[in-house]
Amino acid sequence: MSPRSSPVLLVVLCLVVAAYCKFPSLDHIKPKASNKVQGRAVVELLKRLLGNRSTEFIVLVNRSLSNDSLDVCELRSTRNNKIFATGSSGVAVASGIYNYLKYFCNCHVSWSGDQLDLPRPLPRLTGVLRINTQHRFRYYQNVCTFSYSSVWWDWPRWEREIDWMALNGINLPLAFTGQEALWQEVYRALGLNQSEIEEFFSGPTFLAWNRMGNMFKFGGPLPQSWHVNQLLLQFKILERMRSFGMIPVLPAFSGNIPKGILRLYPEANVTRLGPWAHFNCSLSCSYILDPRDPLFLHIGSLYLSQVVKQFGTDHIYNTDTFNEMTPPSSDLAYLSAVSRSVFASMTAVDPQAIWLMQGWLFFSDAVFWKPARIQALLHGVPLGRMIVLDLFAETEPIFSYTESFYGQPFIWCMLQNFGGNSGFFGTVESVNSGPFKALHFPNSTLVGLGMTPEGIEQNPLMYELMTELAWRKEPVNLSSWVSLYAVRRYGSSHNNLTTAWRLLLSSVYNCTVPHYRNHNHSPLVRRPSFHMNTDLWYDPADLYKAWKMMIEAAPSLISKETFRYDLVDVTRQVLQVLTTSYYKDIVAAYHNQKLPELLTAGGVLVYDLLPELNRLLNSDPNFLLGTWLDRAQSLAIDDKEAELYDMNARNQLTLWGPSGEIIDYANKEWGGLMEDYYAQRWGLFVHTLVECLDSGQPFKQDTFNQAVFQVERGFIYNSRKYPTKPQGDTYEIAHKIFLKYYPQALKTL
Repeated sequence: MSPRSSPVLLVVLCLVVAAYCKFPSLDHIKPKASNKVQGRAVVELLKRLLGNRSTEFIVLVNRSLSNDSLDVCELRSTRNNKIFATGSSGVAVASGIYNYLKYFCNCHVSWSGDQLDLPRPLPRLTGVLRINTQHRFRYYQNVCTFSYSSVWWDWPRWEREIDWMALNGINLPLAFTGQEALWQEVYRALGLNQSEIEEFFSGPTFLAWNRMGNMFKFGGPLPQSWHVNQLLLQFKILERMRSFGMIPVLPAFSGNIPKGILRLYPEANVTRLGPWAHFNCSLSCSYILDPRDPLFLHIGSLYLSQVVKQFGTDHIYNTDTFNEMTPPSSDLAYLSAVSRSVFASMTAVDPQAIWLMQGWLFFSDAVFWKPARIQALLHGVPLGRMIVLDLFAETEPIFSYTESFYGQPFIWCMLQNFGGNSGFFGTVESVNSGPFKALHFPNSTLVGLGMTPEGIEQNPLMYELMTELAWRKEPVNLSSWVSLYAVRRYGSSHNNLTTAWRLLLSSVYNCTVPHYRNHNHSPLVRRPSFHMNTDLWYDPADLYKAWKMMIEAAPSLISKETFRYDLVDVTRQVLQVLTTSYYKDIVAAYHNQKLPELLTAGGVLVYDLLPELNRLLNSDPNFLLGTWLDRAQSLAIDDKEAELYDMNARNQLTLWGPSGEIIDYANKEWGGLMEDYYAQRWGLFVHTLVECLDSGQPFKQDTFNQAVFQVERGFIYNSRKYPTKPQGDTYEIAHKIFLKYYPQALKTL
């Protein structure tokens, strides 16, 4: 009997194998804003982006243009040289117009600057340019991004980011700002006192891990002004996201509770977890309420009721159980009961709830999460009522060995960046082919593509490629694509620049090492020792060639902010690689007991290369420590708060914990940080090695660590003000560095 001849069998097949149907359980997930509101949002975006030239675009949102929930945009030229864009949502129209701006006007919008030299008149379209997507959802953000990147943002910066999302087709963004203000109200209603609440929340830069149940208290307490500020920000963020037709993803309860709950409910079934990431139990070992305990449903529904009341809802909620924490039981019935209970706390408030879950746990604790256990957790929720983010799919896809997450819808995601680290990195071949492999996987339950970086504002090329793939029918020709990228990024078809970008794409942006976890491992940004990671996944010769070409092209393009950023960035990458070379020379000189060589290599690194790099970074607004610290302190209403925020901002970049529990995880190559943190450590390391050779005493890492910890901690509390405006001429500084270090770079090959 064929399914076609049996409606009953067809229904059963749809329930059992979600891959065979289009997840009717997701049909209610759609923009709330009217066509008119979404159209107005795009018009306002274009005014912000293009000024007076925005009037050359006519915008119309018509959701009936799509009959299958898949976004589409059609563009055509009018008789009076305007572009008429009509699309199924505000996001569809914005991304359709950006496609036109990129491929017909050679324009570019990025975190690191815009290139918007529009031709006059606008290039005409012959016929209709139709842009559509195969992907219902285009997801954006990681729960960590809110701590590593957007923690100090004000509304203008958020407005800019939401514009960027719309232009790049994002329609499913995470909206996690301001949730602690609601938790505070829930905890008060339950009977917790203020000190119990304050003991629970961590400081602003560590909230992501407080929310996930990894840690508490450190960097806190959160001032009341913080709650007010973040809540007001969240209202603006949600209003703007929804005005474009986006579906904001709101937070839900995972079971992570303050210790004070035990005072109120001593009989509750609570597990105290073990330490997380080298933290001791004064700041970790969180208290987790068993989802099967009736109190879980009570707290979870209390909280979600607050969320829906204050923030409204689009019916998709994120929470993550067992993030980097091993479950207390491997029993399959227990794992199913856990997810069933978490989901029940959502549907008790919103019967139409969809649970969006990060799939990171299946990778980070792969020893525990064997296929049967993954299936048990996923099948605690009805098929189609959960969406799993395959969080690190460009490197560690989970869908491929879980039969498409055993029938639950999933989103193929590019993680790309850990900790918001500076440094070139990419897996372009994997990113270019991965989404299409997922789409054509047997019985695929793919419902979208996503970007889940822990931190943003670097490697713009990778994010532009990833967002574009959601609107393409097949992988791009990478060589052609990157050539066009270079042209629109600078508004110039300079041969040197297209060649430079092809070199970068095929080398530093094409990591093909299996299971490679991109984290900036460079000795430059790590506490010095004799056991540092010096491996590269690419040939630095390609980087040096690209550098030379960019230096040669610089005189005619240095006025472009996008070019200045890239010139700083590629020079920074070169000096990062050269630091490794000097480090090797330092170590070899020490082991061979050659003091002159040690003094030479160490002296060049500490007294020339790192200061030159600091000067270079200080010449561009995108590489300033002062901006990060200034944004943090600007949120304070008094000196005490300013000190707290300053400590949070500095600690996360460096020690990441009171004693260096996750030291250098969120390292950044920024002006100020280079001078007062990294260079100071390297100076102490070289000085210590010289003393050891002089005295004949062996180098002891433990003794050095104690000494260098004082340097690291000293930076966190030095109260120094750093520039918030660029200083010096980028080209002059970069050119001087090139003349000095390019010959040296070639010698290292």
